[in-house]
Amino acid sequence: MSVLFIEYPKCTTCRKAKKYLQDNNIEFIDRHIAEENPTKEELKDWLEKSNLPINKFFNTSGVLYREMGLKDKVKTASVDELLDILSTNGMLVKRPIIVKDNTVLVGFKEEEWNEKIK
Repeated sequence: MSVLFIEYPKCTTCRKAKKYLQDNNIEFIDRHIAEENPTKEELKDWLEKSNLPINKFFNTSGVLYREMGLKDKVKTASVDELLDILSTNGMLVKRPIIVKDNTVLVGFKEEEWNEKIK
């Protein structure tokens, strides 16, 4: 199965991650997170496969996150409510995201990517 690479092209971390994929000859399908926002169902699936807490899926450094005052809400809202929020706007979602089979990686940590997708 090919790798799904979800990115925001202006993001410097996403650019580094894309270069990593290209340099390592890893074929991928590129998806612009702001143009094709992840659905609630996709996010739920990725959350389960990633074994991460839902707060790790939020782009906490983003303007929209701050404008919406999500810092406290993330601590108290249910997973279902948070999935609803994440699915409204791709800019709320941390990126890049890699989806490969049953592996989902959020953010770019080269060591983790070497271990899980090479």
